[in-house]
Amino acid sequence: MAEAWLILELAGYAALLLWGLHMVQSGVMRAYGSRLRQRLGVGLANRRRGFAAGLAVTAILQSSTATAFMIASFCAGGAVALVPGLAAMLGANVGTALIVQVMSFDVSAVAPALILVGVVAFRRAEVSRRRDLGRSAIGLGLMLLALHMMAVVMAPVEHSPTLRTVLAAVGALPLPNLLIAAALAWAMHASVAAVLFIASLHAVGVIGPDAAIVMVVGANLGTALNPVLEGDRSEWARMRVPLGNLANRILGAVLVLAALPWVTQAMIWLDPAPARLVANAHLAFNLALAIVSLPLLPMTARLLERLLPEAGTTGDPAAPRYLDEAGLQSPPVALANAEREALRQADALEEMLRTIATGFRTEDRDLAKRIARLNEVVDRLNRAVQVYLAGLPVENLGDEEQRRIAEIRAFVLNLESAGDVLDRSLARVAAKWAKEGVPLDRAMMDSIQALHARGLEQLQLAVAAFMREDVSAARRLMEEKERMREEEAEAARSFSLATEPAAIASRGVVLEVVRDLKRVGGHLAATAYPLLERIGALRPSRLTEAEEGLNPT
Repeated sequence: MAEAWLILELAGYAALLLWGLHMVQSGVMRAYGSRLRQRLGVGLANRRRGFAAGLAVTAILQSSTATAFMIASFCAGGAVALVPGLAAMLGANVGTALIVQVMSFDVSAVAPALILVGVVAFRRAEVSRRRDLGRSAIGLGLMLLALHMMAVVMAPVEHSPTLRTVLAAVGALPLPNLLIAAALAWAMHASVAAVLFIASLHAVGVIGPDAAIVMVVGANLGTALNPVLEGDRSEWARMRVPLGNLANRILGAVLVLAALPWVTQAMIWLDPAPARLVANAHLAFNLALAIVSLPLLPMTARLLERLLPEAGTTGDPAAPRYLDEAGLQSPPVALANAEREALRQADALEEMLRTIATGFRTEDRDLAKRIARLNEVVDRLNRAVQVYLAGLPVENLGDEEQRRIAEIRAFVLNLESAGDVLDRSLARVAAKWAKEGVPLDRAMMDSIQALHARGLEQLQLAVAAFMREDVSAARRLMEEKERMREEEAEAARSFSLATEPAAIASRGVVLEVVRDLKRVGGHLAATAYPLLERIGALRPSRLTEAEEGLNPT
């Protein structure tokens, strides 16, 4: 009976440890989730930056699993190169080891202060980000408290003959130890919690140093399983990063098991204190894998690309490729998926603009049909992104994530509106012109081509403002909108001065092109509004200024 009660208490404090970790992660995600996701995406440029970005983001989130889902999302389909993605995973693994290093010291005395400060911030702060950080402080305090109570509860285990006999029998078998720890870490979705739990077991003598090191390796394997089992397996090429990370850890586990006596002696020599031995083993395992693997990543990437080739493109270009339902469990992953699908929508809109420009040059009478098919892609991708983002649970979202969701939904809706203009107006103008043979001189044709080139530039500026929050791109987008207003006024003036039937027809075509592209530019310029509003760069509306000018007082 005493043993059963002991196990129940132990399970309760392990659950408290896991809940505290969840509070830390969710608080940080709500406060800085979108920013961390953007920093990680920017960091995936080369091996060194990828390693540093993975380490930094994981150290903040306290979860290599969450980082792994983000990295896999960035790398799936080739949006980010595979080598930096694999390097970021190595950095993420080292990041969790650094967290365990800090937590392995006896800092339980600060737990009450962290919980108190966190509760005050959570209840009193008016700014939501401070409440989220207060939530993280409460979680960190609960983690430290749970670790302390686990050590207290497990102290009697040392004097329990039954439990010591069972654990001693298991401890003598490395493989069962490894599998138990792997299952534990997989269930917890966090190697930090699993390794700290292992440290508590070793601290009270429940397991020896050999078993503790084997269980640390098992915990590393367990957390590598989560992205593999829960990732998007609809196309195996998307699993390159998770499977590459898992293979790397399996290889490391085999080497540790083969050299276990020497590894144990080295860890004891470094620091025999139980908590420090486990933390050092965790860090040494991941550092050694990173040092050995980083130079070999190009070769590893080529092997993964050969074993897991890209699937052929599907017959339906409007079918979503990146809206993985499993990603909805992690808001940063879901946002990254939605952004990548939005870029596919922007690509379809760009093809529409280029096709219409070519249609004017070649007098293509089937232009309207081709544009209608492309617009169907734009429309369906918009609907898919809207439905996907609506599936995110609002209670798990911070203010930044809710803001970003609103921006993504507005962006894809604006792209759909721009596509509708191109389909229903501009493409029909071009097709009608080709059919009726309205004469356009060289200057007019050059003007139409220049207008389409500016439309493409506006689209590129909109993507830059949307993806990178580029303020200069947002400002230029607004300037282009004003320039198109001036172009419309000039085209209207030229049309009004025409007297010959041929001139009226040709200048009418140019005016319709300008007006349609101005409408497209207006939808694209809407992308800049949220960013410019946040930095206070938008003026009051023209209507307000005009009313003030008409007021005689």
